[in-house]
Amino acid sequence: MERDEIPSWVLSLDKQSLEFIRKFILNSGSLKNMAKEYEVSYPTVRTMLDNLIKKIELYSKEEDVEFVNMIKNLVIDERLSLEVAKVIIDKYRSEKGE
Repeated sequence: MERDEIPSWVLSLDKQSLEFIRKFILNSGSLKNMAKEYEVSYPTVRTMLDNLIKKIELYSKEEDVEFVNMIKNLVIDERLSLEVAKVIIDKYRSEKGE
């Protein structure tokens, strides 16, 4: 996989967040096991996970804006009709649950 194929939300995460994801996967998603590994309480690990989810959601929304802007730019450059752009954006947003 080329670097430009890696989603921007992954590239935006710091080393600590990526390490948390790695450990989470290796522990089969068990927050109980994660608490043991980090030597903290279950609620603390849950908070860590919630914070990571918020980070990912934030960067995912930024990617959504980038996609919509790309479609709009295609219209501006007259490479795509406005009608087709609206259909693409509406379909994209409906699939994303917006």
